[in-house]
Amino acid sequence: MEHTIAVDQGALWSTDPEGWAIEDDLAAPVFAAVVDAASVGTGDHLLEVGCATGRLLEIAAARGASVVGLDAAAGLLEIARRRVPHAELHVGDVQALPYRDATFDVVVGCNVFQFADDVPLAFGEAARVLKPGGRLAVQMWGSPDRCELLAVMGAVAQFLPFRLPGPPGGGNYSDAGVLERLTAAAGLRPLRTGDLTCAFEYADEAQLLRVIFAAGLTGLAVREGGEDAVRAAALAAAEPFRSATGTYRFANEWHWLIAER
Repeated sequence: MEHTIAVDQGALWSTDPEGWAIEDDLAAPVFAAVVDAASVGTGDHLLEVGCATGRLLEIAAARGASVVGLDAAAGLLEIARRRVPHAELHVGDVQALPYRDATFDVVVGCNVFQFADDVPLAFGEAARVLKPGGRLAVQMWGSPDRCELLAVMGAVAQFLPFRLPGPPGGGNYSDAGVLERLTAAAGLRPLRTGDLTCAFEYADEAQLLRVIFAAGLTGLAVREGGEDAVRAAALAAAEPFRSATGTYRFANEWHWLIAER
């Protein structure tokens, strides 16, 4: 069977929404930094594409924004509805946003655009729904040599029936000029970029594995390699980051960009 990155994405990411909520909570400091970098505040109408369990929407709403979220996974959106009951939430595709042109003051995408089958199209859709003067906030993994959790992700990815692509034109999304090029091609004006660090800590092996197996791409890896093989590979990759007490700590760097329509 031929796979694309988007195959079964909604169903795969809905296998254990509560497990993925753990990861979203760990990423809360990253989300807060992105919201701050985009100068989100009272009166802003904000859309998050790939909103998952709504942790960033919750942060943006606390800043005074009215929030809308879109995700392919209905299961994740059920948690988002509990987190942000007043949010407008939709199941949908980042490559075909169900919103009118020039609707939002801010569009945010955290670790989502790179998983589109057509990355330039996804950026173009984000630009389309922005008002003139609106801001796009993009957050990606940082430099691979400064993202320890990528070791585990790479161990899982070896079982996938395809290779995870990099950005159009090559390199990494964290490389200088890559996000600037993609947003400029979508008709936006890059304003500023930055990097931040945020460590993820897991209480024990069970919690780490729960988060790993809640990820949609892990579901595809399990289909190909089997659950036991994927679990063994993930734990072997995570072993250098395990403490004497059984906790796991991964230091990670994140890259972000703000662009304006």
